[in-house]
Amino acid sequence: MIATGGVENNMVDVAIIGAGPYGLSIAAHLRALGVDYRIFGNPMSTWLTQMPKGMRLKSEGFASSLSDPNSTFPLAAFCKESGLPYADLGLPVSLDTFTAYGLEFQKRFVPNLENKQVLSVRRSGDNFQIRLESGEMVNAHRVIMAVGISHFGYVPPVLSELPEEFVTHSSRHHSLEHFRGKEVAVVGAGASAVDIAALLHQAGAAVQLIARKPAIRFHDPPTGKPRSLVQRLKHPQTGIGFGWRMVFYVNTPHLFHLLPEQVRLGVVRKTLGPAPGWFVKNDVVGHVPFHLATEVQSAKIENGRLALELTSSQGTKNLVVDHVIAATGYRVNVNRLQFLDPDLMTAIKAVESTPVLSMNFESSVPGLFFVGTSAANSFGPLMRFAYGAEYVAGRLSRHIFKSLPVRRADQAYSPALAVPKIETAQPLKGAKNG
Repeated sequence: MIATGGVENNMVDVAIIGAGPYGLSIAAHLRALGVDYRIFGNPMSTWLTQMPKGMRLKSEGFASSLSDPNSTFPLAAFCKESGLPYADLGLPVSLDTFTAYGLEFQKRFVPNLENKQVLSVRRSGDNFQIRLESGEMVNAHRVIMAVGISHFGYVPPVLSELPEEFVTHSSRHHSLEHFRGKEVAVVGAGASAVDIAALLHQAGAAVQLIARKPAIRFHDPPTGKPRSLVQRLKHPQTGIGFGWRMVFYVNTPHLFHLLPEQVRLGVVRKTLGPAPGWFVKNDVVGHVPFHLATEVQSAKIENGRLALELTSSQGTKNLVVDHVIAATGYRVNVNRLQFLDPDLMTAIKAVESTPVLSMNFESSVPGLFFVGTSAANSFGPLMRFAYGAEYVAGRLSRHIFKSLPVRRADQAYSPALAVPKIETAQPLKGAKNG
């Protein structure tokens, strides 16, 4: 029997916190196995509320799917049903398409999702007690933290103490229309920074981009020609990039886990740095002034505006704007998960503020698991991408299933993870953002 919201004494085997690509994929796999679980969160919330409207994904179409047990509903199938443009390679996936796909995935494979906020998680003996915004207390043998990136936005110290009227992280903006007619500086050199700069320009803002990097490294555009056998052998393509190292990161995260800690940390830190998509280059070059190899040395409020002092090898210059958007990425820090009980947080062994995980994504607290970006320092760069959900959902769901102390007669393990009977939704007329 599939879990529908709880069992006697309000105890479940698994509670999943977070309903993005990782949380939904894991739930779909657990559901197929008949594992008793509950999942809490607003589906695709980060993508729907913290990514700018109009953006396009850097990942190729084939690498932008969530994971259902038998891979029956990839993004390609959704787009075909919905009459939306799609290509495995070379056609950027719009944010609207991806979020609509994620919501449809949830309806089909995780219909028991509970759109409820988790207020606290604490240990209760060998189990966990979860308090929901409704006041309900849920007890769980295991908790999976699929919280994504929304808690971990990083703002440089020189800007972090200024009020939000003048400085915000890029994740605070889904719509940019309210910046029309304003002067805005975007800090950063990656996809988020350049995407937001382009969209601000389109919205009618006077925007400038400030980056410490000496150059903005856009992805190479597709050539439109099939890659030769020699090219494919020398630089094989994966869902996160090209090259044999990427093949290792994508196909063998369990082997990456065996590398010495400092090696893993270094790889994650240096692999796949800031690089906007090729398709946004023409939207910013010649339209948005770049201040490259430049840092914000100081920032202060003067006469209701923000005065920036910029330094570079060329010297110092001043820039006065109405607002700064820090598109400066995310840094995982378990201490920022404020709904975790302090005693529980203290018990989580961490390195560089990220949880140290076992081969099965379990933290130093038995029964507490972390997936997605939080797991990157343990399992490699793949964990920073939705593409990693397939590996995680399969491995973690099988581990949990096998670890259940008692299995019912209808819970015979199958490596194929038989799919439960699910009603097929009617084809959509078009993707909607929301």
